[in-house]
Amino acid sequence: MPRRRTISSSSSTAPSAPSAPRNRTPQSVRVRRRTFGDFVKAFLAFVVLAGLVVGVPFALAVTAGWPFPGGAPSLDWLQREITVTTFLHILTVIVWLAWAQFTACVLVEVKAALSGVGVPGRVPGSGPSQLLARQLVAALLLVGATAASLTPGLSQLGQSLEGNQKPSVAAAQQTPGIFAQQQEQAAATANALAEQAGQAGQDAARADGGSSAAHGDTKYYRIQPPEGRHHDSLWEVAERHLGDGRRYKEIFELNKDRVQPDGSRLSEASLIRPGWIMEMPGDARGGELVEMPDEAPDVSEQVQQQISDYAKSGDHAQGSGGGDAQVSLPEQRPAPTPANPANPVTPATPVPGTGQEHATPAAGQEGRSFGLPEALLAAPLLAAGLLGALGRRRRQAMWQSALGAVGGRRGMEPPTPTGDAQDVQDALLVGADPEGVRLLDRSLRGLAASLTAESRPLPVVYAAWMSGNGDLHLQLAQPAGKPPAPWQQGQDQTFWMLARSDAEGYEEAETAAPYPGLVSLGTMDDSRLLLNLEAVPGIVSLGGTEADRAAVFASVAAELATNGWSDRMTITLVGFGDDLTPLAPNRIRHLDGFEDLFETMSAETRQRRGALGAAGHDSVLTGRTGPAQHTRWAPHLVLLAAQPSDDDALRLAELAADAGRLGIGYLVGTEGTDLPGAAWEMEITGAGRLLAPLLGLELDAQMLPAAQRRAVVELFTDADPGSGPGSDPEGGPGRPANAPPFLVDISEQGRPAVYARLVGSYEIIGLDTPDGERSALLHEALALLLLHREGVHPRVLSSALWPRGVTADVRDALLERLRAWLGSDPDGTPRLGTDATGRLTLAKSVVSDLDVLRSLYYEATQGRGAGSRQVRGRLLTDALVLVRGPLLADRPEGRYRWLTHEIVDAQLPLLVADTGLALSEFHLEKNRAEKAIEALTAALRTAPADERLWHELLRATHTTGDPGRLRALAADLVARSGARGVPPRTEALLDELLPTWREGVSAAG
Repeated sequence: MPRRRTISSSSSTAPSAPSAPRNRTPQSVRVRRRTFGDFVKAFLAFVVLAGLVVGVPFALAVTAGWPFPGGAPSLDWLQREITVTTFLHILTVIVWLAWAQFTACVLVEVKAALSGVGVPGRVPGSGPSQLLARQLVAALLLVGATAASLTPGLSQLGQSLEGNQKPSVAAAQQTPGIFAQQQEQAAATANALAEQAGQAGQDAARADGGSSAAHGDTKYYRIQPPEGRHHDSLWEVAERHLGDGRRYKEIFELNKDRVQPDGSRLSEASLIRPGWIMEMPGDARGGELVEMPDEAPDVSEQVQQQISDYAKSGDHAQGSGGGDAQVSLPEQRPAPTPANPANPVTPATPVPGTGQEHATPAAGQEGRSFGLPEALLAAPLLAAGLLGALGRRRRQAMWQSALGAVGGRRGMEPPTPTGDAQDVQDALLVGADPEGVRLLDRSLRGLAASLTAESRPLPVVYAAWMSGNGDLHLQLAQPAGKPPAPWQQGQDQTFWMLARSDAEGYEEAETAAPYPGLVSLGTMDDSRLLLNLEAVPGIVSLGGTEADRAAVFASVAAELATNGWSDRMTITLVGFGDDLTPLAPNRIRHLDGFEDLFETMSAETRQRRGALGAAGHDSVLTGRTGPAQHTRWAPHLVLLAAQPSDDDALRLAELAADAGRLGIGYLVGTEGTDLPGAAWEMEITGAGRLLAPLLGLELDAQMLPAAQRRAVVELFTDADPGSGPGSDPEGGPGRPANAPPFLVDISEQGRPAVYARLVGSYEIIGLDTPDGERSALLHEALALLLLHREGVHPRVLSSALWPRGVTADVRDALLERLRAWLGSDPDGTPRLGTDATGRLTLAKSVVSDLDVLRSLYYEATQGRGAGSRQVRGRLLTDALVLVRGPLLADRPEGRYRWLTHEIVDAQLPLLVADTGLALSEFHLEKNRAEKAIEALTAALRTAPADERLWHELLRATHTTGDPGRLRALAADLVARSGARGVPPRTEALLDELLPTWREGVSAAG
């Protein structure tokens, strides 16, 4: 029988393989040869161990005696006086206990080192002692064959013990969970490939006359323990012994769920441990191959027995697998099968973590998603952040305009985007997942609050996974004990999991954002990966073409600048992104080159290191739960697009050596060469795949290409006060510089065919009421179209009505019903049409009261009323009569959620306030104070928080000459202000108009 031999060494010769990005630690990661210094270290470690383990008890026994009493002590010793001798005896007992604890640590570490299997046990309460024992034992056995197995637990993400050891290489592991159908398909494909590859290898061996394994032979590999800071991985095993790292899936499928020597099972390709046995495909080459488990000449009998036992497991030996208890992977909800195969559906928003169960259709047969940018459709968290930031910017511009903070009044309507900017805005509306952002933020803050309540520190988190069914998985750097409820233990001790149902029960927590450095990188198996850049122990490098790298960098920068799960941070962009500053001027800064970066970050690194030491914290995580949580421990993330020179790379590696502890993250672009100090190395391919083979990652990358980046920046730039095309530098304060997007003919001849009342309760005049089941959807669709006279993209409409997605036939049926319900004008033109860009538009004969209100105010201030006082008064009075309450006051619970993305709720109060102020001014010009008060009071019912209305109401009341009435109004205003108190400008006005107002308030109190 031909002899097989085990693949037992990771140093075996590997065939040439396609180049792939490597994840390595700073500088040398493999030390093959023992030096004279190693022997010196081993000798010194032996002396120290001998002194501590043997010398200490010998010295104690000689000088102080044994710690155990000779007989049972009597109770009278409790009443004896405490002398120096008593104190020395107590101190001696403490030293004996410390020695016993250290000796236990040494025994645990030696056992783990010699066995090479499993994770070393942790001696309770002995973090520093066990760390010292580990280092001494490692140094002692460094010259031996088992030196590399001293810390098998380092194959997991965390290398430190109790937070006292510097973190080293971290392996961000593949996310748990894929669909059952996908699992079966993947397994079948991998098995078929393995069988074909094995047969091909055997045929080649026979042709060469070699001694390779014959048909049906089985080969095995034993996972090697860490060597230095390098850890074995299935990718490297496949690369060395199968010629292609991408064949790691074949090894995974051959060994999945089989019991390993330490009793655990292989559940994820990136979760392997030293000492595990891997069955190999038949064409495995290199190293020492074994034909029969009991004929391994170069391994110990124990390993031979382990291989022999392992060979009896697997599908060929145990059928479908045993029923032993094991850590099960989180299940995902399967995607629904389309009812009509001819009408395929694609995700409206591929949003892992939102529980999305349906999908919206692609555009026709071209798969262009109606022309919207796919990159933003597939980036729900990024889209939500951008959309939220854009809304805040537009609201800020409106308020600044209303308060006269800018010279050129732009009005209350943001400029209507066109071209790429319009497509990007629609993509943001479709792709955004604000609910997912809210749940992520509340879950993380809730976790931090729970740990603080238990006086536990925040664990170091390298990554977060948002799975397709809405569960959140945190990947820890090292085991951190049992997670606080409702969090649960994940697939192993380095995963904490929170179910979506539990996350929805979280309330707002008054605590700092614990992990603000999390940023989306892409998706894998319907789960989204968020990497915690500030926690990486070193630099994250990104290879690929310059354009592809720039797209990834832009996505990372945009999400970090606008995300909803962080409080404060600084993002420094070097060599790119000078146009991204408008997204978040308070967060983003741009530096021109490496020298500026090194000067800036050197100073900040020193400052943070000193601040941590002065505060008594070992990392920013412990500081975030203290009194300075919102100020001193915000992350600083550096994105360096171009690869630095060799000298600069070494300086950067030195600078980033302690970055993870300080809350500073570095993402650096490379051109394919090794980068010193890179803890994790990734590559972006031309096909949009983000690869990190040694981390077990192969993602669909999240990117923001150049054209879309420019369009996003254009949206933010146009939203800035006084910077957009609608601004008018020549206009005076208080004068609108742009017209509403849709002006209504307010004459008798312009009577509309369909009139909808939106300001107040929702009513429609001119249409029959549709049947009850579809009435709500039709009304909501019409309201959305009425609020966007410029047109609504079909995907925006469908995602607004069905946030969880919808199939093509349902969407098309609704549009047909909407067209039929609205009908046609007398000339036969449908009232629901489609413009040249494919967007849905309403005919001019379909009008809302909001359109009329805008048109009346525009005509009164800039149209016919500008030159006629009588016309202006009539138009303003008619406008104020239209106001019956807030927008869509009686909208049903759970519907109209798309209004959260709109600014109309802020526009309407401003418009009503401006109308009331203009009408009040009109009446006061003729000293009609009562009419002015009536107009202002009507406006306050819709805009009660507008300070301008209260000021004018105080002035109008003052002109009546009734101090009692003014005093009552002042008391009402003070009561409305509550605990916040009267605003400073209002307080100053009251001092001028009613100097005794404080006395009246005190008397009333």
